[in-house]
Amino acid sequence: METLVSFGETIIFIVMLIASILAIAVGTERAIVFKRNTKSTDSILKNLIDKIRKKDINGASEFSRQSVENVYARFADLSLEHYKDGHDGLQELMEGQIIHERIGLEKRLTILNSLGNNAPFIGLLGTVLGVINAFNGLGTLGNAGAEVVMRGISTALFATAGGLFLAIPVVMVNNYFSKKVKVIMQNLEILSKEILASQSAKKTGSARSHS
Repeated sequence: METLVSFGETIIFIVMLIASILAIAVGTERAIVFKRNTKSTDSILKNLIDKIRKKDINGASEFSRQSVENVYARFADLSLEHYKDGHDGLQELMEGQIIHERIGLEKRLTILNSLGNNAPFIGLLGTVLGVINAFNGLGTLGNAGAEVVMRGISTALFATAGGLFLAIPVVMVNNYFSKKVKVIMQNLEILSKEILASQSAKKTGSARSHS
């Protein structure tokens, strides 16, 4: 039993180490993805909206092709291409593209969410196993082993501390990325409404000219 508990305690520390490496890897990868997708966002979004409001669809389409790595330029490029073709289902197409972009941006965020929620419990399990091992030693060694037992409990508490040390920054990073996704989705909604408003104005103008 003692051997099994000691082995379990060691496994917990290994799991915590792997979880830390995984969290750093995922966080770094998502940071690169978000940076690439939101590079020069303010100027790109402003230019696209300005051109769309001025009914310069060709100019907006050409501008969007110059920054296809940016999420807004990529979205505008697809939407305006179908806009020029007179696509009747433009709204549904843009809604589908927004969902597609969201899936791409949220990819692997579930890993951070899971690590943030479960790391404290993994650490607590390590502490429980360490305490069990320490008290087992106390029962075996008696009063002579009190100092050894106290050191064992102190070491066991490192598991809980490690779990919290991992969970707190992971939750903060996950919340940051989730907030970024929400802002991007809201901006895409604004951009889609600008395109639909331009299309509606175009149809109204065309109807008036025919009448």
